[in-house]
Amino acid sequence: MGLIKYKPVTPTRRFSNVPDFKEITRQEPYKPLTEIKKGKGGRNNHGHVTSRHRGAGHKRRLRIVDFARKKIGVEALVKTIEYDPNRSARIALIEYQDGEKSYILSPDGLKVGDRLMSGANAEIKIGNHLPLKSIPPGTPVHNIELKPGQGGVMVRSAGGIAQILSKENEFAHIKLPSGEVRMVRLECSATVGQVSNIDHENVAYGKAGRVRWLGVRPQSRGVAMNPVDHPLGGGEGKSSGGRHPCSPWGKITKGLKTRKRNKSSNKYVVKDRRR
Repeated sequence: MGLIKYKPVTPTRRFSNVPDFKEITRQEPYKPLTEIKKGKGGRNNHGHVTSRHRGAGHKRRLRIVDFARKKIGVEALVKTIEYDPNRSARIALIEYQDGEKSYILSPDGLKVGDRLMSGANAEIKIGNHLPLKSIPPGTPVHNIELKPGQGGVMVRSAGGIAQILSKENEFAHIKLPSGEVRMVRLECSATVGQVSNIDHENVAYGKAGRVRWLGVRPQSRGVAMNPVDHPLGGGEGKSSGGRHPCSPWGKITKGLKTRKRNKSSNKYVVKDRRR
């Protein structure tokens, strides 16, 4: 796993790099575990844009990834490590002893031929999925559940890693990649290891078109608009807006806290990521 820097034969090549994909062992996905992905262009069921700057992008198929790993106590063999266009991490195709196949998030260091298992009695090794009560403190984990049996919802992007700091009563204290320390019930499960594709954060796209392939459309600055279109628009000559950065609808966009104080999950945050 690494990055390729090409000779700068064009202006784009000068500023870009690409992953080497050395860990990928199969080019085409396992078709029964894929679905058609329809692009919505950021629009809802009324056709109104609800998420701006989205649209187009390369055609993709959804890979059905098993985040819950509910097949307890059945050993599985890693068949392939594959690229997934819908996420930054790599995925692995595993085959259980009874012949069933599924996709999982590939941890860093997982190889074809490795054997994995889920459940409280599984060994503490990379790729195994266990309840937090069975994982010793200090172990790096990812794909963490918030509700028992729900499937992993935290720490799933490339290079993501969390650490179990301690266990107290019915909860484990977990330090997340953001720096936040959160209490999670010991019945919830997590996967041992760090998420694959660690070099993803070092990828330089080099040109606007490469970002368009990902489905991201251009964005206009508010100060370049007219007053009717944005609170920062208008003014004589080039103006800086004259107020704090905000959305087209006037909501402050840098530093304003919008999280509700009575949100039930707030009580599980031991240490805020901002402090």
